[in-house]
Amino acid sequence: MINTSYTRYDMNYVSTRDENTQTYTFSEVLLSGLAQDGGLFIPEIYPFIDHETLKKYKSLSYAEIAYTIIEKFVGESIPKKDLEEILNKTYTETKFKDSKITPIKKLYNNIYLQDLSLGPSLAFKDLAMQFLGNIIEYELTKQNKVLTILGASSGDTVSAAEEAMRSKERINVVMLTPKEGMSEFQKAQAGTILDKNIFNISVDGTFDICQDIVKEVNKDIEFKQKYSIGAVNSINWGRICAQIVYYFYGYLNTVDTVGEPLDIIVPSGNFGNMLAGYIAKQMGLPIRKLIIATNENKVLDILFKTGVYKQETVVTTSSPSMDISKASNFERLLYDCLKRNAKQCSKLMKEFESKKEINLSDLITTLKEEHEFSSDSSTHEDRIKTIKTIYKDTKIIIDPHTAAAIHVAIKNKESDIPMLCMETAKPTKFEMTIQESIGTIPKREKGFENIESKKQKFYNVDSNASAIKDFIRNNIKL
Repeated sequence: MINTSYTRYDMNYVSTRDENTQTYTFSEVLLSGLAQDGGLFIPEIYPFIDHETLKKYKSLSYAEIAYTIIEKFVGESIPKKDLEEILNKTYTETKFKDSKITPIKKLYNNIYLQDLSLGPSLAFKDLAMQFLGNIIEYELTKQNKVLTILGASSGDTVSAAEEAMRSKERINVVMLTPKEGMSEFQKAQAGTILDKNIFNISVDGTFDICQDIVKEVNKDIEFKQKYSIGAVNSINWGRICAQIVYYFYGYLNTVDTVGEPLDIIVPSGNFGNMLAGYIAKQMGLPIRKLIIATNENKVLDILFKTGVYKQETVVTTSSPSMDISKASNFERLLYDCLKRNAKQCSKLMKEFESKKEINLSDLITTLKEEHEFSSDSSTHEDRIKTIKTIYKDTKIIIDPHTAAAIHVAIKNKESDIPMLCMETAKPTKFEMTIQESIGTIPKREKGFENIESKKQKFYNVDSNASAIKDFIRNNIKL
């Protein structure tokens, strides 16, 4: 739903599964994460930005664009001055190593790359996590509360979250990761964060098992309230609204004239990154095609090609952050497709949770026609070849997730309309794959030399919700 007469003071949120449409403020959804009914929070409206207004954004810095976008979703929850200070504190050259925060690189004629991984954990998730860390700390101080962040990750979310939340007195972080699948560098990034408020839990099983445990714990309302359980993975709306920002910045710094169309290509597993692009388009950004790139775990590719949303067994790949068989943020898109019918959305999601498969062919057909969604997949060999080709042609080294997007971009290039690919992580995180591709490994960023040899701390806990709740009871002080 889009509201062209939006004002800052009427922004409320609803749950995708609440047919009574109870409303919540930005501050409430920020600290809650998942709704009590199991749904995801979403704005009642998407504010609209017309082309004349968009033209004025051309000269703005990243932090200034972040303010113009995010303040539209905040409503009355946070005074404008305070929000501006939070964003100026978040998006700095010191933190992201470049004054442009997410600079654009031209790869080929009309194929561009937006660098989203210049933050402290070397992954695109820093762009939202650094914001979340600062704004959650602000809210907890204002409300005199503490929060226990409970999350799951198959790769970059864990270190991005912990870098953003480390040493924050009012926040504890409990992150679940699979024992197998993450690169050694990714494991070391998380394990070497030894601050007393950080708890890394290693779980037997896939990311989907970790994510299911998190959702199961959240269903225990009494426990969730007692231990103030919140979330910072992409089920948290605060992350999505921060991700919307870089689509606006990317568009404005790629096209010559506001109003020209732009295609975007996103390597996607949990769908949060692509959802942000879809919402940016809903807000008036002149995006033409929304192209999803997957790896061998093709749940999203199959969904957008056949209309069947089916959970498959996850296979471990060279692009582990996409090794996911359930795309949590698809529920927000589904809610929109159902014309915001929460009862129907809840019914379909519960059917998917029980049967592991639902047929959405009619809705997907409409999505493809109205919003120009499309998808494609890549194999390990495709990504290896793409990394090698990009390095040969441009001397730029890309990681295997970004390679999935660029592979799809090159394969589907059909017009002179520019294509913007999202770079999601630095190649340092995946040295074995880079070595296989180009015969050498990239120079490590300062501070990450020999990280694997540093002291690491993980807790081994049984892979069920009861065990995780016991861990929280025994380790988190109320």
